[in-house]
Amino acid sequence: MPPKKRSTGTPLSKEIKHNAVDSTVKDTISELSSDGVKDKDADFVTLSEKLKINDEVCDHAWSIWDSVRASKDIVLDTNLKVWGACLFIAATDLEVMTFTFTEIQKAVNLNVKQFFNLLKKLDVNMDTISTKVNGAMARLEKKYEVSHALFQRFEKLCGKIYAEPPDSKEKDSLDGKRIIHTCWTLFLVAKGRVLQMEDDLVISFQLLMCVLEFCIRRSPPSLLLQPYKTATNRLVQPMTRTSRRNHSKGKPRSPEVNLHLLETLCKENECSVDEVKNVCLTSFSIFMESMGLSDTEELPEVSELSSQYEELYLKSKDFDARLFLDHDETLQMSTIDFAQLERTPKKNQLGDEPVVIPPQTPVRAAMNSIQQLRVVLASASDAPSEVLSAYFKNCTVDPTQEITQRVRRLGEHFSQRFAQAMGQRCMEIGSQAPILMERWSFPLENYAKRFTLGTRLYYRVMESMLKSEERRLSVQNFSKLLNDSAFHTSLLACALEVVTATYRGTGGFGVAVETDLSFPWILDVFQLVAYDFYKVIESFIKAEPSLSRDMIKHLEHCEHLVMESIAWRGDSPLFELLHQAREEGPGEQAEPPATLNQPLQHNHTAADLYLSPLRPSNRMSPGAEAQAIPTPHYPTQAPRHPRSTSLSLFYKKVYRLAYLRLNMMCSRLLTSHPELEPVMWTLFQHTLQHEYELMRDRHLDQLMMSAMYAICKVKNIDLRFKTIVTAYKNLPNTNQETFKRVLIRDGQYDSIIVFYNLVFMQRLKTNILQYASPRPPTLSPIPNVPCSPYKYPNSPRKVPGSNNVYISPLKSSRMSPSVITPRSRILVSIGESFGISSSDKFSKINQMVSSSDWTLKRGYDGGSAPKPLKRLRFDMDGQDEADGSKPSGKSTLIQKLAEMTSTRTRIQEQKLKEDANSVKREEP
Repeated sequence: MPPKKRSTGTPLSKEIKHNAVDSTVKDTISELSSDGVKDKDADFVTLSEKLKINDEVCDHAWSIWDSVRASKDIVLDTNLKVWGACLFIAATDLEVMTFTFTEIQKAVNLNVKQFFNLLKKLDVNMDTISTKVNGAMARLEKKYEVSHALFQRFEKLCGKIYAEPPDSKEKDSLDGKRIIHTCWTLFLVAKGRVLQMEDDLVISFQLLMCVLEFCIRRSPPSLLLQPYKTATNRLVQPMTRTSRRNHSKGKPRSPEVNLHLLETLCKENECSVDEVKNVCLTSFSIFMESMGLSDTEELPEVSELSSQYEELYLKSKDFDARLFLDHDETLQMSTIDFAQLERTPKKNQLGDEPVVIPPQTPVRAAMNSIQQLRVVLASASDAPSEVLSAYFKNCTVDPTQEITQRVRRLGEHFSQRFAQAMGQRCMEIGSQAPILMERWSFPLENYAKRFTLGTRLYYRVMESMLKSEERRLSVQNFSKLLNDSAFHTSLLACALEVVTATYRGTGGFGVAVETDLSFPWILDVFQLVAYDFYKVIESFIKAEPSLSRDMIKHLEHCEHLVMESIAWRGDSPLFELLHQAREEGPGEQAEPPATLNQPLQHNHTAADLYLSPLRPSNRMSPGAEAQAIPTPHYPTQAPRHPRSTSLSLFYKKVYRLAYLRLNMMCSRLLTSHPELEPVMWTLFQHTLQHEYELMRDRHLDQLMMSAMYAICKVKNIDLRFKTIVTAYKNLPNTNQETFKRVLIRDGQYDSIIVFYNLVFMQRLKTNILQYASPRPPTLSPIPNVPCSPYKYPNSPRKVPGSNNVYISPLKSSRMSPSVITPRSRILVSIGESFGISSSDKFSKINQMVSSSDWTLKRGYDGGSAPKPLKRLRFDMDGQDEADGSKPSGKSTLIQKLAEMTSTRTRIQEQKLKEDANSVKREEP
């Protein structure tokens, strides 16, 4: 029976009935048995029955509630809200979801942000919330943020498109509301049917442009504002000249679109007209034809669209995005979330009151970034330029044909994998449109356009690199480099990562939104070794001056991901290179510890790294290497050290990243024991140098936390793993899987504490015990950690002729602003007499700059060390978690050893400082 037509004056939230259990699911759900409700609170049972929970989920949720209730560190608001969170966790874990996310929100009266915050609050140990629940929560939160940003944009657009008629025309007012409800619901249905990856902000917004064009064209002119009112008077015509004969053969005809209206929409929203046209021509037109809406001149009934969306909503089991229309509390952010948004001081005339404007919306920020990228690459070529072609011809073996064939081959592969990631939702059309099923996919033209942008950037950066190498070496023959397939694949992958990250957007907060296309997706697409990819990142950034600050930070983050885990995957050639270096003896180790306190030189180019001496690996036999890369014609200014330049630089960067992580943790947890940090670093560095096999399929931070615990244990300092994990969770860019799911052996995974007991301690037990002896190992030098080598746009510049005076340009509203108030800022006029007042100001500035707390402000809120996690499953009767021994007081011998170690550490630190001062600092 068709759904009843909806009254235009009825609020949408009252019309929608949330019943997430369809007939198929109902047959598989039984009533809660008497055993299922035994020893459970009556209100908990009532909530479970309301959500159609079965015995298995009910029992699991109650056991989670028992563990949470026993934790003394958690202050719970109401039992009902926590029960709802426990039921969500249990149902997700057991994959028996009989309710939607909106249903459980309404049942416990929590909005989206409150529910997510409660789930994070309940994650008090490594067992309450599994990695499966963490993943489901992250996907749901990501989809909500994109949907919320899209609706905010949609609402503002509708305010600019549709007029508010006088009160006397109440019918027109209701018609305007009906159009807006119809448009949003149609968009939700189209997004659910067309896109598999609904959390892609840019593509979803392009689809919204198509829906708006369809609805505006069918709206009464009296409701439209300019310039949309005038745009609707233009001719409606097919987008291409598809003949009726082709249409009669079953091919979908070209959609009739008001091109002027579509262009007006795109111009007003700084959106790519070509890409939106492609979406409209392919995906949206096929979707509309499958819905039977292509030929209609009227807007579809919102009740019919709501019924279509209901099916998608009940299938996904997530939130009901129709409720955005009524500003339902379940889909609203908390008031504090809006208050905490950073605000930007607006330029004002002298004497005017300062004006504060909100930051850019996520959609606007994404559109601006894309527009900037397109403007930069508008003049670039899809093929090698004349200058680049000249470099190719100067090679002993011309690489032109191989390069163009590689680009074409990788482009086809990229488009195919991109289409798979975005989704080909043909199966959801059903059997009513079998011919359309073959063509149901997101437009390949858009994939090609993204790859085209990546190709332009690839050739542009390659040309810049070669020009730089020519200036540095005074040669033009780069035969060996330009015939290196790994170099070209890495350079193209880096360019495509910039393009895909730009299209993903930053979410309005300066951090790229994580999606299925996020790094290292591009490495998997090209089957590219992460160790090869890292070699090109630094040179890529230096060669492309148009990269934004956010994009530079993104590439630097990709480099960190490679160094901390991706390059250490089991099949990585890195282990073979390290094994070869060890076979050569001490002089051939990856990076000698003695060089750690020396400044890190950033003068290595991609050519140096790709052409550094490497022995044949499993990836390429000696014969194949000889055929692919002819006799080198790349000049060398000085004899090369036998050690691989790329491997040496990689390890230097790994050491510095590792020490930074350790330093952040020690600053949080061990402020009363500063002498332990160099000892922990010595063990950590020893592990990376001599026991690098422990990094295979593992994470750098797993070894760091294990080293911290081991030293505290041997020094008899009461620092438990639960405390370490609590602090680690608050570090920026961390993932709970790092300590919840650690490789033990042969594909078996467990928590970080199991890894420490069964793997780390067993491998390093002898070395760890040396730190308790009267003759501990010599401490490793503390790495010299410079600032980022990458020069960000609008970064401070040194004043010529000065030693330590820098000018920081005023940040534009597009940058992430810091909140500056007249009370918090300190102003000094350069050139005025240095009186007492100026002296005090400089003292305050020096105090702020020299403070080490600023490095932690991004990850912490300050304050004392975090409270330890409670009720870890490896805690038993107050015993320590690692070896089962109870903590004991310090013995006299241990105290003496600690004092001796502290004295020795202070002496060594003083010597290191004196040595460091003698080394000339790098010019910034």
